Amino acid sequence: MDWMHRIRDLCLNPWHTKWIAPLLVLGDAALCALIIWKVPYTEIDWTTYMQQISLYLGGERDYTLIKGSTGPLVYPAAHVYGYTFLYHLTDEGRDIFFGQILFAVLYLITLVVVLACYRQSGAPPYLLPLLVLSKRLHSIYVLRLFNDGLAALAMWVAILLFQNRKYTAAVAVWSTGVAIKMALLLLAPAIAVALVLNVSLLPSIRLGIVAILIQVLLAIPFLQNNPAGYLSRAFELTRQFMFKWTVNWRFVGEELFLSKKFSLALLALHVSLLGAFAIIGWLRPSGLSLPKFIQNLLAGRHNTVSLSKSYIMSAILSSLALGLLCARSLHYQFFAYLSWATPFLLWRAGFHPVLLYIIWALQEWAWNTYPSTNVSSLVVVLSLAVQTFGVLANSARAFDTTRSKHSGKEHIQ
Repeated sequence: MDWMHRIRDLCLNPWHTKWIAPLLVLGDAALCALIIWKVPYTEIDWTTYMQQISLYLGGERDYTLIKGSTGPLVYPAAHVYGYTFLYHLTDEGRDIFFGQILFAVLYLITLVVVLACYRQSGAPPYLLPLLVLSKRLHSIYVLRLFNDGLAALAMWVAILLFQNRKYTAAVAVWSTGVAIKMALLLLAPAIAVALVLNVSLLPSIRLGIVAILIQVLLAIPFLQNNPAGYLSRAFELTRQFMFKWTVNWRFVGEELFLSKKFSLALLALHVSLLGAFAIIGWLRPSGLSLPKFIQNLLAGRHNTVSLSKSYIMSAILSSLALGLLCARSLHYQFFAYLSWATPFLLWRAGFHPVLLYIIWALQEWAWNTYPSTNVSSLVVVLSLAVQTFGVLANSARAFDTTRSKHSGKEHIQ
């Protein structure tokens, strides 16, 4: 029986990540090299990105006039700057092989940050293999060269900085990520709650202003030319989604998918879930009901709370998951944000390791089914629902307060 105890200790002791993590990174580096060598590159958006950057470098600053072969520029300013850098490194986008190497390096850097976040959250080592086994995630990075890889790095670096109480740097990195792809706005509710809990209202407002200023500073060249055009393209909230590309809601049928009532129902669900998470989970460290918390906050009597690193990760990733669950249309590249979040969320939801691996495998299968089917899209939605409602149902553990202590002083605004 001694060997069984050793295996259990290996699987559950978070300190074993000290030697498991480097082995996983080295193995994944070899896998990335093998994929680049053996699997043909698939052109989707890279050429369009490069065409758009060529127009930008040629002096075009009107966002409505920056286009490529597959469509207009629909991402914020930091996307332009990031791919301008890649444009120069890859011989104006012609050296795709070197571009793949750069994205493999980007992937590995992000993986190292993710592993650091997991370790600081006390996650068990049995979760870590799932971080390097996703076929779809490798495809997004080294075979597709999507900008979601850049945004995902910003997301995880921001989480790591939040865990270590580097709030100004964390907000700056997160806002820069939003300026690559606005999908990172899904993290905003949890970030706002965590900041208010930890530093109170006025400092949180100041950090919010920092986030907005970063957006403005990055966009200045385009705002000076056509501000309405920039905002409408970079942060297009009324975009009409195409049914044929959806990964998640295909099973509801095209007529319902495109309907206004379906969009409004998802928005109502999103708002309701945000309220439920705030009341049941995110505000748990304060020990107060929502009305009492708001009353104390507005009266300047809020007691700041020291949040555990696991709480930070649980809050931010649950905000991501519920946002993706309520999104009307997900495309395959959105898996760049979800893939590394899923093992942690399933663990915080309290699932047995065997069931956790099964759910992970089903989700991976669904995201690798192309084109999506009624069954695969249903699995995508159900797996997101399991993560979201699992964490909510297990909020006492997911938003653990045992390591969260009041600062010992009352913050008077």
